[in-house]
Amino acid sequence: MDLAYTPEEEEFRARLREWLGKVLPTLPPKPSPDDWPARRAYDLGWQRMLYDAGYAGLHWPVDAGGRGATPTQHLIFLEETEKAGAPYVGANFVGLLHAGPTIAAEGTEEQRARWLPPVLRGEEVWCQGFSEPDAGSDLAALRTRAWRDGDDYVVSGSKIWTSHAEVADWCELLVRTDPQAPKHRGISWLAMPMDAPGVTVRPLRTLAGSTEFAEVFLDEVRVPVANRVGPENDGWRVTMVTLSFERGTAFVGEVVACRRVLGELAREARKNGRWHDPVLRRRLGRLNAEFRALWRLTQWNVAESERTGGVPGIGGSVFKLRYSHARQALYDTAADVLGPESLDLSGEWTLDRLSSLSYTIAAGTSQIQRNIVAERILGLPKGR
Repeated sequence: MDLAYTPEEEEFRARLREWLGKVLPTLPPKPSPDDWPARRAYDLGWQRMLYDAGYAGLHWPVDAGGRGATPTQHLIFLEETEKAGAPYVGANFVGLLHAGPTIAAEGTEEQRARWLPPVLRGEEVWCQGFSEPDAGSDLAALRTRAWRDGDDYVVSGSKIWTSHAEVADWCELLVRTDPQAPKHRGISWLAMPMDAPGVTVRPLRTLAGSTEFAEVFLDEVRVPVANRVGPENDGWRVTMVTLSFERGTAFVGEVVACRRVLGELAREARKNGRWHDPVLRRRLGRLNAEFRALWRLTQWNVAESERTGGVPGIGGSVFKLRYSHARQALYDTAADVLGPESLDLSGEWTLDRLSSLSYTIAAGTSQIQRNIVAERILGLPKGR
């Protein structure tokens, strides 16, 4: 792994910093966290600014509408935008970080031309229809069924924890197309329009009081066969591509954010007198080492993906596992530093702490990640 940046990469960083310094002061105020239509408009407005400036889909292939930048340049982009306090991808994160890269890697020429430009231009939002109420941590145990009827699939079933479903235009949907096949082999990956007849969305309120997740009920929804990405019954392999992006690169900007939060905590501890506690100082120091190591692991994963054509490898499971627990430890420590202030339900610290509890579940539970690391990286036998 080469940790040094080339002169061209440093020039790219300088241009990006200059652009961010000009445009960020012109952004309108952020909308209320509960106003999802306004949040969608705000997030897509920022995406359009990135598109117009040539920063949308940096690492996507040129023939998919991107700039064909290296994974390292993408890493620099994520690092600098987070440091500058630029908006997160927000409501568009599934399209930009999961579905879009999957279609770029696995879709046909027609599918790329239809779905990728609107994502990059900030015109369409995607949600993720993977998890199901009765499947637990076993994604391959899904029961949502799709059967062929001419040029359509007819889909019935339900999904849960569907991110941003209430403001989404499209859903990356996993369905079972062969109920007789072994559970990992009878799955297909579909792009489903959220305005199709038979789609019902019911928002779910999280512990933090937000509604970015929803239940989605599907009652004989017709989805064109042309909307299938990859061969029929090969959806599990396509899904592994999606999850490699979700676990390998989607959290990169958040590592930078956590390092910034850690610095803020250290400054607050010095100000309120908690810095004199040696146990707290050791916790902050340990977290500093943890996030520095995670950043190096991120660089390693990016270097690895650069050698393998841009799709992150299974090292993303190592990153995701460690990051999830480190983030929770960070906000537990924040509660100790801030004291009663950390209990203010209207405060950003409290909301971030509550949100951190979900990270050992999102994008595959920690138990699933440990199995992947044990079996696919360490070569240990599968449990019975």
